[in-house]
Amino acid sequence: MNKRETGGCYEDMAAAYLEKEGYHILERNYYTRQGEIDIIAMDGDYLVFIEVKYRNGLKKGHPAEAVTYQKQQKIRKSARYYLYIHHLSEDKPCRFDVVSILNDEILLIKNAF
Repeated sequence: MNKRETGGCYEDMAAAYLEKEGYHILERNYYTRQGEIDIIAMDGDYLVFIEVKYRNGLKKGHPAEAVTYQKQQKIRKSARYYLYIHHLSEDKPCRFDVVSILNDEILLIKNAF
């Protein structure tokens, strides 16, 4: 399995987990010139932009640590673009979550950044 296939598999796992937690998935793999957002969903009144990170061990650190400041900035810019394209007010309650998958253990970090 290549990196994209592996990523897709774990994004499927994350999406299923989020749906069980009550999230309503709106989009997956949302691409802009600024970057990509893995999952966009609604959680109650919140529009949530979600980054999914997977590791099969801690050799390269915890998966959530891979969401660097630079990656956060790209996600923020892509989220702004999403709001603009969908004619949503910047007053719309939004947040940024991270789904961290270590082996098969899923950790949801709400308001990660």
